Amino acid sequence: MSVTETPTAYSGARKGEDKSFEGVWDTPTGLRKLSSVSHRVVGRRFIYTGFVFFLIAGVLALMVRTQLIVPGNTFLDLETYNQVFTMHGTLMMFLFAIPILEGFAVYLIPLMLGARDLIFPRLGQFGYYCYLFGGIIVLSSFLFDAAPDGGWFMYVPLSTKAHTPGLSADFWLIGITFAEIASVTAAVELITAILCARAPGMSLTKMPVFAWYILITAFMIAIGFPPLIIGSILLEAERLLALPFFDPMLGGDPLLWQHLFWLFGHPEVYIIFLPAAGMVATMLPTFVGKPLFGYGFAVAAVVTMGFISFGLWAHHMFATGLPILSLSLFSAASSMVAVPTAIQIFCFIATLASGRPRLTVPMLFILGFLSIFVIGGLTGVMLASVPFNWQAHDSYFVVAHLHYVLIGGMVFPLIGAFYYWAPHFTGRMMSERLGRWVFGLMFVGFNATFLLMHLTGLRGMPRRVATYAEGLGWDRLNMLSSIGSYILAAGIALFVFDFFRSRRHGPKAPRNPWGAGTLEWLYPPVAPGFNFHAIPPVESREPLWDQPELLEREAHEVDGVMHGIRDGRRETLGCDPVSGAPLYVLRLPHPTWIPMLAAAGLAILFGATLASAYWVCAVGGVIALAAFTLWAWEPSDSGVTRDAGMGHELPVNVVDKRAHMHVALVGTMLVLMALFASLIFGLLYLWNIRPDAAETVTRPGLVAAAVAVVAGIAVAVFGQFTRRTAVSDRNLGAMALSLLTAAAAVASAGALGLSLMPVDPWASALGATLWATGGFTGIVLFVLLYWALFNAARRLTRRTGPGQSMPDFNLATFAKGSGLMVVVAGAFFIAGAMGGVG
Repeated sequence: MSVTETPTAYSGARKGEDKSFEGVWDTPTGLRKLSSVSHRVVGRRFIYTGFVFFLIAGVLALMVRTQLIVPGNTFLDLETYNQVFTMHGTLMMFLFAIPILEGFAVYLIPLMLGARDLIFPRLGQFGYYCYLFGGIIVLSSFLFDAAPDGGWFMYVPLSTKAHTPGLSADFWLIGITFAEIASVTAAVELITAILCARAPGMSLTKMPVFAWYILITAFMIAIGFPPLIIGSILLEAERLLALPFFDPMLGGDPLLWQHLFWLFGHPEVYIIFLPAAGMVATMLPTFVGKPLFGYGFAVAAVVTMGFISFGLWAHHMFATGLPILSLSLFSAASSMVAVPTAIQIFCFIATLASGRPRLTVPMLFILGFLSIFVIGGLTGVMLASVPFNWQAHDSYFVVAHLHYVLIGGMVFPLIGAFYYWAPHFTGRMMSERLGRWVFGLMFVGFNATFLLMHLTGLRGMPRRVATYAEGLGWDRLNMLSSIGSYILAAGIALFVFDFFRSRRHGPKAPRNPWGAGTLEWLYPPVAPGFNFHAIPPVESREPLWDQPELLEREAHEVDGVMHGIRDGRRETLGCDPVSGAPLYVLRLPHPTWIPMLAAAGLAILFGATLASAYWVCAVGGVIALAAFTLWAWEPSDSGVTRDAGMGHELPVNVVDKRAHMHVALVGTMLVLMALFASLIFGLLYLWNIRPDAAETVTRPGLVAAAVAVVAGIAVAVFGQFTRRTAVSDRNLGAMALSLLTAAAAVASAGALGLSLMPVDPWASALGATLWATGGFTGIVLFVLLYWALFNAARRLTRRTGPGQSMPDFNLATFAKGSGLMVVVAGAFFIAGAMGGVG
């Protein structure tokens, strides 16, 4: 059924009800569209913005290749060349690869799982604006002639104030750190959405494989991004406040930055690969006409890869002088990760062999992915060998390997995904004829560019050099690589032309144009603001194949739960995280400006730091805090029930460990614990590497540290009792325990501060890291204090009624996590006071 045949597809038998339903889910128009919280709108914004950054990074890459096309070229001077390759890598790694993949996940996950929207729509809008404002901060460095030039990895001491005295490194550190907030918030949102908002019957074993890929990726982001965030904050603090975290003269170590960076950087390679591989695993069965071969093996391989990827960060540090035993362990881990990768590739190949593939444009890009990524994987195994790595380190061989893994493993599936899911964005099909030209140009151009770089690197050409002399055997290879880059760019340009051309002139897409089996194709491509008028029960991983009755009816006539609306509210179904059984009705927010205001406040706070306008930073912080308060200050719908249809009488927003709010808090605590663990890693590293410097650190106060530990235990205990009294609807008891929790938080923070008073943070790196650990713990305690007072205020003003104790329920979990941080930090301070650290 084509789009032209269904202009009134949602005005059939239940016309009056449908009109009301559409009105509730309608997307705002005009300027008000900026306030939209729809996952469709937010997902498209991530995708389109990420692709704009990709095009900018591509232009910068062409400038690099133009500079290297002949020996002794003067197209770019040395300083500009450093800025260009730095910004190319920065945009590609931080502002394109992960955000655009998260954009596809934000768009597709609710559609695939049978949800009407993401579970925290406002969080999605907030994350997007953090990403946009962070990217603008990074790009605005060009306007101030302060573009970063220290490489996308920003190694110290090159990026310290002594060697980079301007603001270029500050633009990078502040902008990227701010943009990373978007990735972390999206990770928490996606974890919660996948676990808590699925169609009836969709257990974990019946989830679309793409959801598994995104779930593991989201957990990896939640654990892998905090080390970079902490490292960036420490480096900016060193540049801004002269704190000596990485200064070897004061007990610091430049390698600490590399450890923190690559604790993020190597898992990031798999964070980029896994969503793209999930796209392949979703598209491939469609064109073969058979389910994915070895679903369970593929899922187990993804989970295994998620674990192993965190054990090989020093794969990038083989030439830094690490002990031989460490090199052997990291080399083994680097080789071991090839096993789950190979299992996934074999599942894809076996799926291809199980049927007769249709050679559509997306299928061509899947085949291109398989051939290119396998080559990149083989060179990765080569680089896992320490002797070979020493020879090829920082050569163009590594550049070739990196691009074979990232472009082959991510960009080719991504372009195929654009062709596959384009009907969702435009309602029209992209051109098969032009698409084949796009694939041909990209495939030939990519291999001409990067295959030859392996030889360039083996002939000794180092990476990140702006020019080279004649007669070194690099001339012809660089010429051919540069020509290949122009061919690759032509393919990308033709793709952009095809996408915009198809918006007006492409053939209109029918319902389920590819004959896919997943739920995102249940409705016609151009659908209203909602996803499902009724959420259908699911019996398998390919419901559109195994339940043909879903496509035999008009989309709005499909039977399911949650038919229609209640009280003019947006609603979707909350489920048990494991079984997928309907658990509760989840009420969602309407369009709002508050998340955008919160992101703008944080952007002011971060951006004003560049100008040293600290009063403006304070204003931004107040704006953000006020916005977050308004965000949370809303009446709860818990405690009521409604008929959800098909025999389900469900409560609204339950107070339970399986509830979406609690799952999201656990995900948030995972992020906070990873941030805290990164600081503890820094303490242990400096203590172990520079014991001579550790001996010079003034010892923290023993009594105050012991009091902090006791107060931290009290925080956890009071928080737990807050949950018990709140769940039993003892209003005064819950309010009193919230105040006791707040008091314990104040006592903990004060005791930690008193313990650190003898320590001079400017005198040593270890002392500065002790203060950083105490400062982070203090920020967590401030959040706990604010939360506890907030809950008490809600109860005092009767904003919290019977059966609406979820804020107190979650406060207990946050209090226990905060108390654990206080106890661990206090234990380190006690060890220092007794001579164990300092």
